[in-house]
Amino acid sequence: PLLAILAPLPAYWLISGLFHLLDISNWSCLDRYRINDSAEISSRNRATRLQVFRAVILQQVLQTVLGYFWVSEAPERVDHVAAMARISRTLSSFFFAPLFSPSHDDSYALLALLKNTTPQLAYLLYWWLIPAAQLLVAMVVLDTWQYFLHRAMHINKFLYKHLHSVHHRLYGFILDSLGAMLAEAVSRLSPRQATLFFVLSTCKTVDDHCGYRLPFDPLQLFSGNTADYHDIHHQIIGIKSNFSQPWFVHWDVILGTRMTRQTLKYAVKKSRLLYAPV
Repeated sequence: PLLAILAPLPAYWLISGLFHLLDISNWSCLDRYRINDSAEISSRNRATRLQVFRAVILQQVLQTVLGYFWVSEAPERVDHVAAMARISRTLSSFFFAPLFSPSHDDSYALLALLKNTTPQLAYLLYWWLIPAAQLLVAMVVLDTWQYFLHRAMHINKFLYKHLHSVHHRLYGFILDSLGAMLAEAVSRLSPRQATLFFVLSTCKTVDDHCGYRLPFDPLQLFSGNTADYHDIHHQIIGIKSNFSQPWFVHWDVILGTRMTRQTLKYAVKKSRLLYAPV
């Protein structure tokens, strides 16, 4: 449990430091991958590095304290052999037994084959498929939590003024930290799974704000929720769109709040024509 709490901290600084190095490198080969800020965004007041550093430290202190009380209990001892044996019995009883018919000679050969493969299937389910499904559930829960809270903060003026506009203070704690803990509890992740989930979610959140469309970035190949996708949300014309973060975009698609880069360009062009002087 301690590793699950502490591992996201160096992961954050490592990924953030990497993108910071890219920002100050002035390598011309990166120019084509940068998401250029619009004039609107460039004109805004920007936080200083010291302000960002203080905000991040506060966020990490809060999430560490929360994590300590949330997952500080010693993990239960699990008999993995017994657990796989239960899965084997379930496979035999509910899936393989109905295939067996004493009236057909081929059924005996099939039964022998299934008895030999059941342990391998149980191993595959226990160590790979079930953990992968748990991680997927955790991602969906986190996305659901963040989408509806994030959208509420844009709809409710009080929440927007006192939480969301003060970006990544209480906002980050409520959306990111509480959301991750809830996802971990609902999906019943083991300490190792929780460590992986927290680290990946941290890296994905940083990556969503990196300002690059890197073709070799695995986190941007994972889904349509990329740095470019989230950048649209930070523009005035897209502020009521693209609430989904950090993993998928299904809630935006289902509830009609998705805005693509092509849609954004069309909306900008339309607004210019609408307000152009006659």
